[in-house]
Amino acid sequence: MITNLATYIDHTALKPDATKADIVKLTDEAKQFGFASVCINPCWVALAAERLRESEVKVCTVIGFPLGASTPEVKAFETKDAVANGADEVDMVMNIGALKSGDMDTVEADIRAVVQAADHKALVKVIIEACLLSDEEKVQVCRLAVKAGADYVKTSTGFSTGGATVADVALMRKTVGEAIGVKAAGGIHSKDEAEAMIEAGATRIGASAGVKIMSEI
Repeated sequence: MITNLATYIDHTALKPDATKADIVKLTDEAKQFGFASVCINPCWVALAAERLRESEVKVCTVIGFPLGASTPEVKAFETKDAVANGADEVDMVMNIGALKSGDMDTVEADIRAVVQAADHKALVKVIIEACLLSDEEKVQVCRLAVKAGADYVKTSTGFSTGGATVADVALMRKTVGEAIGVKAAGGIHSKDEAEAMIEAGATRIGASAGVKIMSEI
């Protein structure tokens, strides 16, 4: 059993129809359970930052989400705006098409643009969308994320054809070693699933089912 499971969880609400009331509820739940962060769309960062100001819960948002297909300049602008609004962490979707095209320089530059825009004011997690990649590609992008200065690699957006798997988490951890964190996200709905990801090497769990997971302890 994992102790302090709540401290691994990014309590997540990224659906396009999430309302102000939903975000208020999310922040209240995050404070109640002591989650690591709330993970929300950029338009809610300022609200979440205000509501969590007196707590230990971090504010996480997403960049280039969910496709990763915007330019590095746009992702950098999004990152600077998010940090200015109070984001402590940014989860950026890497340029999946560039990776699939074998253009590693573009992938690295894309990640580095966000890292530089965050300027050590926010952690940077790189979403690799593992369900769309071969194992070789997963290894390649994890190495590029380390090289570009990212703080985490993350399995999934939760908006593609699949979510986190134990095998992907284990491969990502093996690739990055202890250099950076590994976040498992997408389809994690139970305590057992969350603990399996942590045992495979995840240091953070992205889940919209955080309250349900904690209710199973």
